[in-house]
Amino acid sequence: MVDASIVSSFFELTPSQQGQIQQLYELYAFHNARVNVISRKDMDNFYVHHVLHGLALGHYHKFHAGEEIIDIGTGGGFPGIPLAILFPETQFVLCDSIGKKIQVVQAISDALGLKNTEAIQSRTETLNRKFDAATARAVAPARSLFTWMKGQFKGKPRMYLLKGGDLDSEAQDLMQLAPQSPLRIQNLSEIYPEMEFFETKKLMMLG
Repeated sequence: MVDASIVSSFFELTPSQQGQIQQLYELYAFHNARVNVISRKDMDNFYVHHVLHGLALGHYHKFHAGEEIIDIGTGGGFPGIPLAILFPETQFVLCDSIGKKIQVVQAISDALGLKNTEAIQSRTETLNRKFDAATARAVAPARSLFTWMKGQFKGKPRMYLLKGGDLDSEAQDLMQLAPQSPLRIQNLSEIYPEMEFFETKKLMMLG
């Protein structure tokens, strides 16, 4: 198993942040045995496939203090929980429609002592509040994610989507839906060139 030290090799973390990252595996192993939020086969690759993947956008964008970010379809809390550790002054709303998953997210956030997370059981499109930006990992097509967020951005749309494969069609959709917002796609293999997992992984950034 690849351990938590790999995260520190890519990010400058305080001792407190390092401690929280180190706690993640045991917390997820405990809860995952009761509620399947991560493929059990995937636990051997937990830090690469889930934590490091979730943190990847931190190489390309820094969230600011006081911002409110919604993590759409957070599932077991990815990328929201790793990002909440990396950006402790930013508020992360971890949203999912499945109650059992949100209960796990809340329990893990509490165990880590995170003060900047809020776990909500809801469909994103039914929330009556506004956010500075949205994140999501392999949840739905970009067009759907953008539609769910209609009217829920505080300013211009900002989305950070962790995806894989050919994104040409999804990029075209976003350029049509938000023609005034810049769109960038980064290949995560650029920052993790030695890791096969990231060969097809990409970050789509709108705004």
